Amino acid sequence: MSTIGYFRIRLTTLIGTSELPFNVYILIDEKVILYVKAGDKIPKQKILDLHAKDSGESFLLAVKDKEKYQDYIRDLMNSSQFPDSEKAIILKESSIAILEDLFDNPDVKQALAESRPIIADLINFMNNAPNEMGNLITLSGHDFYTYNHSFDVSIYSLGLGQTLGFSKTELEELGLSSLYHDLGKRLVPLEILCKKGSLDDNEWVQMRMHPQFGLKILNEYDNISDAIKAACYEHHESWAGGGYPQGISKHEIHPFGRIVSLTDTYDAMTTQRSYNTPMKPADALNLMNGNLAQRYDPDMLQAMYSVLFKMKKEAA
Repeated sequence: MSTIGYFRIRLTTLIGTSELPFNVYILIDEKVILYVKAGDKIPKQKILDLHAKDSGESFLLAVKDKEKYQDYIRDLMNSSQFPDSEKAIILKESSIAILEDLFDNPDVKQALAESRPIIADLINFMNNAPNEMGNLITLSGHDFYTYNHSFDVSIYSLGLGQTLGFSKTELEELGLSSLYHDLGKRLVPLEILCKKGSLDDNEWVQMRMHPQFGLKILNEYDNISDAIKAACYEHHESWAGGGYPQGISKHEIHPFGRIVSLTDTYDAMTTQRSYNTPMKPADALNLMNGNLAQRYDPDMLQAMYSVLFKMKKEAA
């Protein structure tokens, strides 16, 4: 959880040469202390040295300066001073910092609205630097379940949506939908979410409730789109039927539900967690296209190979 009134950042997002338009704070012995005043700047080498020692828990900005931070990052993204590979990492780290604060926001509608600029920035970057998608999928010092996983699923979903020819408006909604697909997990006990190893029958029943929990949360607000609700409620449905919670199949499942079903599974298979060894990307996708193929829209599954090929090409 973020310290009340503050949100955590990674110092490497502050490597711009201009003076900082906000105060930077440091957490020492559970006390928030001013570290750098607005109008000053931190030398790049000092940032790198501190970053090497920091777990991602120590440096903070005031929530009231969130918009200034986003503007600072956007200016950095538009600068020719840094290579696109470095911009990709900065964009990911800055986005997750803001998402960590938003995901804890009890006002889901506000969190969705404030997440839209993040999705817009991601789409713009993917359009302007198409060779850097792989660098947006990088390990960070953030929690897998809540932030890193949701961010990565959103990136994969955007890449898949682009391959499928979605419009910019559709991509913006898809990015937001996939970002909050696991919203219902905030009502699942943390000891179940973070359990190492297999869940018992009772724990599995509770875990399988998260699509219903997510829909219930979203239905508490007006003007939440059906697409966002579908990604949250239908991402554990199966193309062949037999998924949950409804057991619907094929085109009964919303396209966003079908996309997130695929990208959610793929990211879980290929991400390092405390209790499993990640699969290689090609092996994970081949397994999904083999023994698990009946779960996924076949056209979307084939399109995912194009996304993977693009990422492998970028990493070469």
